Amino acid sequence: MTLTKIPFTKMHGLGNNYIYLNCLEASPENPEDLAIKVSDRNFGIGSDGLVLIMGSEQADFRMRMFNSDGSEAQMCGNAVRCVAKYLYEKNLTKLTSIKLETKAGIKILNLKLKNNLVTEVSVDMGAPILKSKLIPVASEEPQLTNYPIEFFGEQFKVNAVSMGNPHLVIFVPEITDRLVLQLGPKIEHHPLFPERINVEFAKIINRQTIAMRVWERGSGETQACGTGACAVAVASALNNLSDRQVTIKLLGGDLDINWQENDHVIMTGPAEFVCDGEFYY
Repeated sequence: MTLTKIPFTKMHGLGNNYIYLNCLEASPENPEDLAIKVSDRNFGIGSDGLVLIMGSEQADFRMRMFNSDGSEAQMCGNAVRCVAKYLYEKNLTKLTSIKLETKAGIKILNLKLKNNLVTEVSVDMGAPILKSKLIPVASEEPQLTNYPIEFFGEQFKVNAVSMGNPHLVIFVPEITDRLVLQLGPKIEHHPLFPERINVEFAKIINRQTIAMRVWERGSGETQACGTGACAVAVASALNNLSDRQVTIKLLGGDLDINWQENDHVIMTGPAEFVCDGEFYY
């Protein structure tokens, strides 16, 4: 069997790490299988998934992303910031405002530079989706905001929000391993969510600060989730638990989220290179 040598870059946004491939000229076959192999932290490179950077007919560039279980995701806030840094610092563009096509639509990435390096990226994540059928949630309720529901014998008030991918936000007095690591995967696969769901457990610190941990659909607990942070900010504002501009504190660091009056959510945070390398596939 002949193996192909593929160059890669590993990057992270607040610890949410992916393998990035330059696919502007050619894309690998079967990226679903490739994502599983490179993500394996014992037998692969180790990551939360795989990101393909591609050309686009609708925008400046296109991104496809795959979770560590091989499933394709619509969107990842941390990954799009890394794509912006990758494109600029690897001299694939000199644009400081990049239009990026994703499965959740075209996102605008605005780069903050210092000494010609990208220090921060602000992303216009668009407007949140709150209608149950569009998230999707298999419920007759048109919208789940502070909605009481029982999961596996426990009562919670939940908030369903899509930021191009589905999220369920649950505000709790304390965020525990039991909630995230035991209840999180059960909720992800609950029949109420036909496309599975990302689950955020959030604790209000004050009106400008919220702590959260996330169980990500297809990847398990990660250090950060950009779309999840946006969903938490939207849910907290809807419930009058916080202002519309907040800092979300994740395991990997902080994201600044601003739910603007025009209904668009702006996410601002860092992106970092880890290493370049080659693997055989």
